[in-house]
Amino acid sequence: MTDRKDQLAANLAQVEERIASACAAAGRKRAEVTLIVVTKTYPASDVRILHELGVRHVAENRDQDAAPKAAACADLSLTWHFVGQLQTNKVRSVASYADVVQSVDRAKLVTALSAAAVRDGRELDCLIQVALDAESGARGDRGGVAPDGIEELAAAVAAAPGLRLGGLMTVAPLAGPYAGRQRAAFDRLMEFSSRLRGNHPAANMVSAGMSADLEEAVAAGATHVRVGTAVLGVRPGLG
Repeated sequence: MTDRKDQLAANLAQVEERIASACAAAGRKRAEVTLIVVTKTYPASDVRILHELGVRHVAENRDQDAAPKAAACADLSLTWHFVGQLQTNKVRSVASYADVVQSVDRAKLVTALSAAAVRDGRELDCLIQVALDAESGARGDRGGVAPDGIEELAAAVAAAPGLRLGGLMTVAPLAGPYAGRQRAAFDRLMEFSSRLRGNHPAANMVSAGMSADLEEAVAAGATHVRVGTAVLGVRPGLG
């Protein structure tokens, strides 16, 4: 366990240095960027070590892995982010432990999340996932609503009991005009964020950037970066 803690501490220090350097280069304060460690495929013991090392935001993308892990770490002061594509039949479970759902991309999901949050007496922060590779009216290959659907979905979240509109999230697309152009993709997301805040001033979260491209996200203005591999190591193969 000590070896694992030393490894995670060293990795966290490297990621912290990358974020700090990116903030300095962009003329931003380090406090403006929140690190979310994506703990998918890793055990609850790693989450506990990360908490000891000062991490307070963790993310998961599969409810069947996240639910037992969140329960095992219920005594820790953590903010749990759900970042994966979410099916409505998993909503009740996710709403019981997630503090932030970053992958809201359709009205049916808003309705289900609202009902679950109200049932549990909880309030969930929701981010609209934007698919920069999606045509009008379609969803992206990795989830997300097409850009022209942002405002309608945001209004639905803002009006839904038990939900708060937190802002926007994206995953750098693998296809379309922004494929391989992370900085351009993140700049575009920031444009959408500025427009959204015109009607929803409190929706100021912008979640973008992962292990390979966090610098581009920070340069563009992201408020949250989602880092997994750079902290936890190369993920074990999933059978």
